[in-house]
Amino acid sequence: MPRNIEIKARVRDIAKLHRLASQLAQGSAEVLKQEDTFFHTPQGRLKLRVIQGQRDELIYYERPDQEGPKCSDYVKVDRESGGLSDDMKGLLSRALGVKGCVKKTRSLYMVGQTRVHVDQVDTLGDFMELEVTLRDDQSLEEGEKIAKDLQDKLEVHKEDLLTGAYMDMILKQ
Repeated sequence: MPRNIEIKARVRDIAKLHRLASQLAQGSAEVLKQEDTFFHTPQGRLKLRVIQGQRDELIYYERPDQEGPKCSDYVKVDRESGGLSDDMKGLLSRALGVKGCVKKTRSLYMVGQTRVHVDQVDTLGDFMELEVTLRDDQSLEEGEKIAKDLQDKLEVHKEDLLTGAYMDMILKQ
């Protein structure tokens, strides 16, 4: 199963975060409109992500709910836009039941092997995520070091780190 190291945090100053991320990525962000539908599962998380005008992704992942760097094991299937979402959403809704939906505008910056996400999440606010995609030969510790270094460079404060997923936060509202 592919692995990545993730960090998620609230954003205090979204303009500053965009500026710092753009400098580190040496370029502008790709802006993605996303809708994630989460389904009930006995373990882990399963979501159908629709990226407007691009592609659909079915993603299953297991990740501990803890602050700071954490390992996420995941499996992803993707198709061109419209090639998966309608039929798959109906099938999964019927089989598993819908847990909820997260709508967001994501600005994606690539910094080396790390996806830097600056997210504006409907009903929740502004957030950032770091996803360090690990190569097979990389240890979790190496990924955590990369993530922590980027966290520092992006001036993300420890007290802003989050443990769970956006879906968890929406369900608590």
